[in-house]
Amino acid sequence: MRMLGLTSIVLAAGLALAAPGHAQNVAAPEAAPAAAAAPQPAGAEATTPAAAATPAVADPTLDASGQPLLKAEPGVGYAAPGGITMLDQVTPTGRELHWFHNKVLLPLIVAISLFVLALLIWVIIRYRRAANPEPSRTSHNTFIEIIWTLVPVLILIAIAVPSIRLLAAQFKPAPKEAVTLKAIGNQWFWTYEYPDHGVQLTSNMLKEQGEVAAGQRYRTDADGPRLLAVDQRVVLPVGVPIRLQTTAQDVIHSWAIPAFALKLDAVPGKINELSFTIEKPGLYFGQCSELCGARHAYMPIAVEAVSPEVFAQWVASKGGTMPAAATEPAGALANDTADDTANGTADEGAPTVNATAAPAVTNQPATQNPAGLGQADQ
Repeated sequence: MRMLGLTSIVLAAGLALAAPGHAQNVAAPEAAPAAAAAPQPAGAEATTPAAAATPAVADPTLDASGQPLLKAEPGVGYAAPGGITMLDQVTPTGRELHWFHNKVLLPLIVAISLFVLALLIWVIIRYRRAANPEPSRTSHNTFIEIIWTLVPVLILIAIAVPSIRLLAAQFKPAPKEAVTLKAIGNQWFWTYEYPDHGVQLTSNMLKEQGEVAAGQRYRTDADGPRLLAVDQRVVLPVGVPIRLQTTAQDVIHSWAIPAFALKLDAVPGKINELSFTIEKPGLYFGQCSELCGARHAYMPIAVEAVSPEVFAQWVASKGGTMPAAATEPAGALANDTADDTANGTADEGAPTVNATAAPAVTNQPATQNPAGLGQADQ
């Protein structure tokens, strides 16, 4: 009993000594918000997560209600009902292909078809049984054999020369200043990346109003025609070379825009590339042109071609940067440093003054880098 009483006294004393420390550990986290609310150094701009997440530039392709400003036009960018000719081409390669089809292939096919039809009619009439009761026994004619061998060879050469030139133009490497667009095929939608601008987006087909639940977005005439309208359009500048790269996540897809005379397969594990230049602003549609599964017919493509100025504003609205703008601050800093150095050494008798004071060490995020982009350790 005496030992039990001594043990109780020791335990009670230990609990009494540990209580203040325990209370201090519990209350310590409450000091963190107070430290976070401490006043910032003078001249520092206050930032909030909500302000950092809000884009500083509005999307120039959308109106105030979020609807696209550029409307689709039948026959411009997609085939009009009842149309029988090729779409108007808006790229140099497309215009050359259009000329090759209309001025070389089509007349040649028509001429050959009419010539063969005339030969058939002449043979039917001239060598029918009533007009030629005794058939000819001629088995060889050297002149005719030379003609029907030489003429097809010349025709194939006439077709091959512009065809090979056109093929080479399609795969001509893009220049250094080209805008890179990476199209990634998925079952069954497209994802896009602008590696030089830091922009990524996902594009899905818009369904009809009766196919979606209440409150969900559906296709309207402003978005484009049925089965071709998408919720996120690809935006590209006019008059600037485009470097198109394609790949896929699952099976083979194909990125095709008829108005650009463009079709490039997207193969898993491989990057395919070609270049083109859009010459006319507008809205252009296409589809996946490789059988890729059950919903192959529901992978539309919509490209909105805008001026370079509008494209730069669109990139900013998506949180990206133009490559030239990204390198501009470094040049400006170099100029400022050079000016400060020159001013600091102009007067030999004056004491040396460091014109650029070292920034105060702080845990606050930089206001020029909202949401901590590029800071992987935070």
